[in-house]
Amino acid sequence: MNRQSHQSRLGAWIAMAIGASYFLIPLIATFEFSLRMRRGEYSFDAYRVVFADPQFQTTFGYSIVMAVLTIVVGVLLVVPTAYWVHLRMPKLRPLVEFITLLPLVIPAIVIVYGYLRMYNSSSIIPLTGSERATDFLLMCSYVTLALPYMYRSVDTGLRTIDIRTLTEAAEVLGANTATILFKVIFPNITSAILSGAFLTFAVVIGEFTMASLLDRPAFGPYLQLIGANRAYEPSALAVIAFLLTWASMGLIQVFGRNSATRTQK
Repeated sequence: MNRQSHQSRLGAWIAMAIGASYFLIPLIATFEFSLRMRRGEYSFDAYRVVFADPQFQTTFGYSIVMAVLTIVVGVLLVVPTAYWVHLRMPKLRPLVEFITLLPLVIPAIVIVYGYLRMYNSSSIIPLTGSERATDFLLMCSYVTLALPYMYRSVDTGLRTIDIRTLTEAAEVLGANTATILFKVIFPNITSAILSGAFLTFAVVIGEFTMASLLDRPAFGPYLQLIGANRAYEPSALAVIAFLLTWASMGLIQVFGRNSATRTQK
């Protein structure tokens, strides 16, 4: 029995090592190549060039602002919808889940092309005639693209609490729907909302298709432009983007663990 347990544990470690190597070896090679900008020695020159590039600062700042706006709009859209479906219309949950999965099935280029056809300058609601209107259209595109991740996170959070009991207790105390949402539901699913927010942030930072077709100065098109015209800077940007993504994943784990600890207490 102990021998079988030892073999099983050894097999799990081998599988984990193979999986980790599959991800880590290309990353280490990319990082090592990004340090070779100065001939004959390792240096962080590629990173200094990237951070000093005004276009990097502009595009990265723009994408961060768009990510924050996308998160705010996504939360305000998804949380009330998921709450209402759980509370009043549970039979519609499969349909809502199917709709939220559509952005994973429909290519981003099809979604943004449909937006351009519907909201071009000659349509009833023109959203491509000015920079601010186009920014709004891009934000809506990002909300759509991040919808599967945000809805899944919020839906999972709502499943862990007794929505009906909390709602009835709040209504007995005289709370209206807005008060219930913002003072009862939101605090109880903070971890789930933050998980969806960090996933949304990672999606928006690296998104290329929508920002490129809408001709907005986002970080994704900048990554593509640098990758087509430079040698070492793309590797540095790839490492930076990877660290941003993993930082988002780490924050999800931290907030999720803290939330679980508070619940147990």
